[in-house]
Amino acid sequence: MSNLGAGLKKQEWDLDSLPKFEKSFYKEHPDVANRSQRDVDEFRKKFEMSVQGKNIPRPVETFDEAGFPQYVLSEVKAQGFERPTAIQSQGWPMALSGRDVVGIAETGSGKTLSYCLPAIVHINAQPLLAPGDGPIVLVLAPTRELAVQIQTEITKFGKSSRIRNTCVYGGVPKGPQIRDLSRGVEVCIATPGRLIDMLEAGRTNLRRVTYLVLDEADRMLDMGFEPQIRKIISQIRPDRQTCMWSATWPKEVRQLASDFLNDYIQVNIGSMDLSANHRITQIVEVVSDFEKRDKMIKHLEKIMENRGNKCLIFTGTKRIADEITRFLRQDGWPALSIHGDKQQQERDWVLNEFKTGKSPIMVATDVASRGIDVRDITHVLNYDYPNNSEDYVHRIGRTGRAGAKGTAITFFTTDNSKQARDLVTILTEAKQQIDPRLAEMVRYSGGGGGGGRGGYGRWGGRGGGRGRGGSYTASNAAPLGGNRRW
Repeated sequence: MSNLGAGLKKQEWDLDSLPKFEKSFYKEHPDVANRSQRDVDEFRKKFEMSVQGKNIPRPVETFDEAGFPQYVLSEVKAQGFERPTAIQSQGWPMALSGRDVVGIAETGSGKTLSYCLPAIVHINAQPLLAPGDGPIVLVLAPTRELAVQIQTEITKFGKSSRIRNTCVYGGVPKGPQIRDLSRGVEVCIATPGRLIDMLEAGRTNLRRVTYLVLDEADRMLDMGFEPQIRKIISQIRPDRQTCMWSATWPKEVRQLASDFLNDYIQVNIGSMDLSANHRITQIVEVVSDFEKRDKMIKHLEKIMENRGNKCLIFTGTKRIADEITRFLRQDGWPALSIHGDKQQQERDWVLNEFKTGKSPIMVATDVASRGIDVRDITHVLNYDYPNNSEDYVHRIGRTGRAGAKGTAITFFTTDNSKQARDLVTILTEAKQQIDPRLAEMVRYSGGGGGGGRGGYGRWGGRGGGRGRGGSYTASNAAPLGGNRRW
């Protein structure tokens, strides 16, 4: 994966010689212009909307106010939508104005249309594609599922203006995708890896891209796509319009925005403070290092009473990840570990065992967890507390995804006392119970930090390594102890 994109030539851009293009289409509706600032503030407050940046257009409250051309408006009204969602009411004027935009909103907030409809307007203002031209709009998405969902929306609303699109993702034959690209499409929705394949093979190019969308940016980074995203963006003219959408706003996403967006404006739906998903029950226990193993076993006994559960255990180091995995396996638990010292083949195998529920306990370090995309994790256990609160929120966010509930169990020691104040703030905001010993740490240390489905059958024979060859590293090859836990 790391060599992906090595064949792409570095582009040198001379903006003066590039053809000019139109990207500013927004004309404020008189009703919007006539609203008082107080009305605008009340509207934003009502929808928990905060904005950042210079000269941000006011939100619109109806589809007519957004100022879309009739061919877009008629498609929207035909779908039977009553009014824009919060992210659309602010996101549409922002995107139509031609500015670079960051939008932070939960999945399911209507963000796809926030960039799809302005994209259609943008395309219709550009010269027609000539033979050999690549797309005008590029949407990068983390997964095939999301890419297909975006394509459905673009197809629906781009129908009347005969906008052609294609979806480029891995795991399926390339032939139909290559055919679409060679015929010419105005919109390409792609996952990063397959798009780089197509670019390196000369099947398309990004010279005509003037509207770039990064959807679910946080998830793309979680899945380890950052190097590919950077390589793809290097192939796109720097004066493009870029829209970045994300459910969260961690430092890695902020860095990406800072590197690739110019003078961007931002809309956030919900709190901007560091906060945890409220569907996650957070249990924090103050323990000593010596108590951790016994407490972990007690929790696992309870968690694994339900055979559909999956538990992701985080450790602070690779050494501890291996030690814990070996200990759990010898104690009869089907645990496997994943960290940076393990080969990609072994990591893929471990992840697949975890995803399918064959090995429902996975031990991971923070770095290795970046590539983990498993939707039905029911429990996260922080064996070691992370270095900062942002990583804590990020870790526990592996559970409670896509509307589900989750549980996060965290072991907190006196060595972590500097993080106590930040942790209590997060727990309080999410209305969670607080261990009195944790509250005491805040008082006395002055601590303030810096910042599934598919059950499984019986396990392999007594003491066996479940029929695998010996190619995997010591901890994952440790035989399961005879004292099976169920």
